[in-house]
Amino acid sequence: MIEKDFVKELVEKGLSGTDCFIVDVQVKPGNSIIIEIDNEDGIDIEQCSTLHRFIEEHLDRDIEDYELEVGSAGITSPFKVRKQYKKNIGNEVEVLTKSGLKLNGILKEADEDKFTVTITKKVKTETSKRKVEVSEDLVFGYDEIKYTKYLIRFK
Repeated sequence: MIEKDFVKELVEKGLSGTDCFIVDVQVKPGNSIIIEIDNEDGIDIEQCSTLHRFIEEHLDRDIEDYELEVGSAGITSPFKVRKQYKKNIGNEVEVLTKSGLKLNGILKEADEDKFTVTITKKVKTETSKRKVEVSEDLVFGYDEIKYTKYLIRFK
């Protein structure tokens, strides 16, 4: 079986000199290799094809047969790496915490340890008869989260 670490090294070499980054590398039974990549502006088919050809040049089907799939991270897929959080700053996201809290908000900032989501909620104030919208920043550690994903809204 082809080793995942070997494939990951190939992907890193294939992406060097580009603005692309690895989201996920999987090697499933039967040598089914699935690679997800991304960058700040999104991935196009040419970038996937170039990486696919690079990897094929460095693997030998005569030694070990394999199936290779190179694609972009799905737009509705949960974030898998911190660079995806940084890429989506300013976008609306859905967050599900390990405690079961599900919320939507704007991803405000992200660093290596935590990220901040700005949520808007309606609260009743003492001076107003109606509820008013109030923004609140919530900070989460990555270890507190089941998933975070880009939220698509059709208006």
